[in-house]
Amino acid sequence: MTKLSVNINKVATIRNARGGNLPDVVKFALDCERFGAQGITVHPRPDERHIRYQDVYDLKPVLTEEFNIEGNPIPRFIELVKAVQPAQVTLVPDAEDVLTSNAGWDTVKHQSYLRDIVAQFKACGIRVSIFVDADPRMVEHAATTGTDRVELYTESYASGYAANREQAIAPFVEAARVAHDCGLGLNAGHDLNLDNLRFFHQRIAHLDEVSIGHALISDALYLGIEETIRRYRACLAD
Repeated sequence: MTKLSVNINKVATIRNARGGNLPDVVKFALDCERFGAQGITVHPRPDERHIRYQDVYDLKPVLTEEFNIEGNPIPRFIELVKAVQPAQVTLVPDAEDVLTSNAGWDTVKHQSYLRDIVAQFKACGIRVSIFVDADPRMVEHAATTGTDRVELYTESYASGYAANREQAIAPFVEAARVAHDCGLGLNAGHDLNLDNLRFFHQRIAHLDEVSIGHALISDALYLGIEETIRRYRACLAD
């Protein structure tokens, strides 16, 4: 079964636009769990423009489903993850000024660095996933770091889906095969939505988890969060 992890960054963005605590990020996360989300994802960035580091501390004691913390493993992030002890940490090579995640790790160039970071988190009992492009070589070298999973960066699939979905999915099918052959678990995320998720799930074998935020929260503005989660879960049931 492929799990749905809801990324709640955009909820924090709305809250931060006005200050105060509306909407309440913790309550929203708990409601997502109540409506069927099988995980909650947050991606705190150094400028705290959406999820704040304090949000991460506030969420951990109350969540009952898997908690996934994404981010670039700068010292402050490493300290946060070790203190909070989520079920999973996803390593993402974000520059500090990037608007959103826009590339996976070069696991050849950064192999030694990633191996050290992975070892630190695994020593704490935290499952580790490395964010990579759908490139078999990057997947193979990710496996040498000791990571438990890779997360495939799906922007190219989403952007190419309307024009030629078979062509768009092909690199991901191969990357997923390589990940499985290397003994890695498989996650995916970025720009997956109600239009393209079902086909992705049908074609990608051994998919453990998808993490979806922007599209899901946008859909919830029209459908409500309960119905939105139901529809995303339905895409993963086929």
